[in-house]
Amino acid sequence: MTASPRSEISSSPLFADAPAGWAVSRTQVAYPQAVAAMETRAAAIRAGEAGELVWLLEHPPLYTGGTGAKAGDLLNADRFPVYKTSRGGQYTYHGPGQRVAYVMLDLEKRGKDIRAFVHALEDWIIETLDAFNIKGERRDGRVGVWVDRTAPGGALREDKIAAIGVRIRRWVSFHGIALNVEPDLSHFSGITPCGIAEPGLGVTSLVDLGIPSTLDDADDALQRAFTRIFGPTLDAAPPA
Repeated sequence: MTASPRSEISSSPLFADAPAGWAVSRTQVAYPQAVAAMETRAAAIRAGEAGELVWLLEHPPLYTGGTGAKAGDLLNADRFPVYKTSRGGQYTYHGPGQRVAYVMLDLEKRGKDIRAFVHALEDWIIETLDAFNIKGERRDGRVGVWVDRTAPGGALREDKIAAIGVRIRRWVSFHGIALNVEPDLSHFSGITPCGIAEPGLGVTSLVDLGIPSTLDDADDALQRAFTRIFGPTLDAAPPA
């Protein structure tokens, strides 16, 4: 296993010198299996029996409803499997071409500040997008990272390119982020993504923005950005 080099000094309060494990699953992982693995790993981290882990994977097509999900935002319950989940947020889609990163960090050692943690996750995505010359932005009242596609003089158009949904238990995080690399964007039509249905707001991906990227390209950018925000990583095996 190899460790990534220490990044330049980060202003993030979540930065740590001890490396977090960095694991990538090369085949699709079923959602219940992933949640069970996260639950087990988070408990082991709290017990001091395992180290921190960032787990990158891809799910088969499915919808998940977080703790704030509203029944009316599930527009087509028969299209894909639907799972209720303990993460924060509302309904979202996961599927092929989307890079999901489950982040299991010991926040007791990283400042015990949930607001700062979510802010750091946003920074992580924004820095990742910067590697593709895409300007990702926050929006008040809208969780996740957005791309402004409003034409000069035109009506508002902003598309969400990455979702964030986390759970903190005994100061260990799990769940995480989902970055749209090259998914089938029509699959989002079975839900109101994150409960946001205002005119001019939608979803996008790297490929939709004209960036011919693969999951491997996204993984490289995610890892480089992670080291600047959270600290070094160490190659690790995915959870069993």
